[in-house]
Amino acid sequence: MIYLDYAATTPICHDVLTVFNEASKKFYGNSSSLHDIGTEANRALELCRTQIAEVIQGEKEGIYFTSGGSESNFLAIRSILSGNRSKGKHIITTKVEHASLFHLFEQLEEEGYEVTFIGVDEYGRVKIDELEQAICKETVLASIQHANSETGVIQPLSEIGTILARHDVIFHTDAVQTFGEIPIDVKNCKIDSLSVSSHKLYGPKGIGACYIDPGIRWVGQFKGATHENGFRMGTVDVPSVIAFTKAVQLATQRMLPEQERFEKLRKQLIHKLKPLQKEITIQAHPSEQLPHIVGLLFHHIQGQHIMLECNRRNIAISTGSACQVGEQTPSRMMLATGKTVDEANGFVRISFGLKTTSEHIYKLCYVLEHILESV
Repeated sequence: MIYLDYAATTPICHDVLTVFNEASKKFYGNSSSLHDIGTEANRALELCRTQIAEVIQGEKEGIYFTSGGSESNFLAIRSILSGNRSKGKHIITTKVEHASLFHLFEQLEEEGYEVTFIGVDEYGRVKIDELEQAICKETVLASIQHANSETGVIQPLSEIGTILARHDVIFHTDAVQTFGEIPIDVKNCKIDSLSVSSHKLYGPKGIGACYIDPGIRWVGQFKGATHENGFRMGTVDVPSVIAFTKAVQLATQRMLPEQERFEKLRKQLIHKLKPLQKEITIQAHPSEQLPHIVGLLFHHIQGQHIMLECNRRNIAISTGSACQVGEQTPSRMMLATGKTVDEANGFVRISFGLKTTSEHIYKLCYVLEHILESV
């Protein structure tokens, strides 16, 4: 099968799996144990913490290992809000955030927080004027993703961070889709909190990290928790953390050449789809765009039908975020950019990865053309 759903998840790469196997044999101790085996595991854990922090230009003390992006988002927001109750109960976010954040903010509204969902433009980028207008004395936190998981549109984090810092508003960003794909500098962008995940960059599933600037006050959500400085419960999976760190190192090394390769594949795909432009619209920003994610909007056919027909022809694509497909609801990103429900239901996502080739793109376009002809 041709796999074109790398934005949902990636297969663990051979080198990372090798590191995981070796680490499982050597660093099996509980990193909180005081004996030599535990100390050795903790030493490896702290080295990984340092290396992950360096990639985002952050502080080692701000890295907390979690089970992945969704848990990082949840614990970051909850912990920061608990530690800053005196600052206010107003939150700013968007309706295009990952489901783990969007539904959390809906829950927080039920708990008495005021949440402002600011608008996005036709491409899905935050409207900066609305962001500034939304800030008030009670605003404690803003959460705006680095890039959208469905279209790959990148948000202007540096501009957003500068505005929020000027008003002393804590800034969280979901960087799951961008970590390892494009550079991230938490200090330059004035990011206070950030979430990342291993399985998006060929690392093991079930591991990720949250960064909270050491200068930001937070309160743990689990009474009596001792792991990760009280940030979460449960023995740290040191072998997975080591494998995750190896995946990050490899992703950093190949970042530039892979970006260039993805740009070529993207241009090839768009060029091949030109004869179908009356039936398909590319959902993308002209410049601020992850090259490996291509959002397509089909005008007269549902995206789910396209996805199933591609699957029948041994091509794996997506109708959007893998965390939402079970809901059978239209893309929030498409609705936020002004599409109707019927239009939004025509959305599919193509995403490239390490094994994507030009031949895969040709085969996909051939299949899409035949699907449209058969409708």
